[in-house]
Amino acid sequence: MFATTAIAMGSRVIEYTGARIRKVESTARCEANNACIFSLDDEYDLDGAVGWNPARFINHSCEPNCDAVCVEGRVWIVARRDIAAGEELSFNYGYDYENFREHPCRCGAVGCVGYMVAEEFFPTLRRLRENGALSA
Repeated sequence: MFATTAIAMGSRVIEYTGARIRKVESTARCEANNACIFSLDDEYDLDGAVGWNPARFINHSCEPNCDAVCVEGRVWIVARRDIAAGEELSFNYGYDYENFREHPCRCGAVGCVGYMVAEEFFPTLRRLRENGALSA
């Protein structure tokens, strides 16, 4: 997905919409490889793998220009910095470290860590790469 016009830092770009589902159903859908689920609260998640959610086409990046932000039970894609017209939109999918090898990343960013994990896990993956536990 690409910006059709310039977007100012902090602007809401698009709402990430979908079906509101209970955690039990969310777990089942995740186990069936649904990668479009966002946690909303302790009871509900949002399944964005629906036809009416164009935000599901936004790619992951290890150096994203947007963030996914939950505001009062709604998920918004918000510009992390100024974005030029024509620039590809991206956000960090923020997957957990537990099964990181299941989510390889090919975003091409200079700082790409090779996996679609939350930024808090970047230092761990970089250490594993430096120690030879991960291939470059």
